[in-house]
Amino acid sequence: METPEVLSASARTLHTLPEDQPDLAAMRKWVGSLLGDLPEDVRLDVLLVCTELASNSYEHATGPRAVRVRRYVDHIRVEVDDHTPASLPQLGESRLGNSRGRGLMLIAAISRCWGTREMVGGKTVWAEVAA
Repeated sequence: METPEVLSASARTLHTLPEDQPDLAAMRKWVGSLLGDLPEDVRLDVLLVCTELASNSYEHATGPRAVRVRRYVDHIRVEVDDHTPASLPQLGESRLGNSRGRGLMLIAAISRCWGTREMVGGKTVWAEVAA
């Protein structure tokens, strides 16, 4: 049985990302508004995960893109959808060169778990941060 969500039914949990230019500041403001009552260290970890996953969706995938934040009693789940199903991320690997590919390693270090889910016409990359 899944842990019940803490966010009220009226809280917005989906943020559609712009098609061509990332507006990560707006996304971070939106996420911060959802999690304002959490301890600062948890909130900052969630914001970092959101930023990394959204940035990766612009660097490695095509749109449309969306970010979902789901708040549970013991963790926050961040999901980023894109429309490039064949390009699943690999920890520590980047097609952009040897100086890249550390974002997922960072996500793996601060999240309790992370993964991918293929869907028709795209994928979701997700991570969970302990609350």
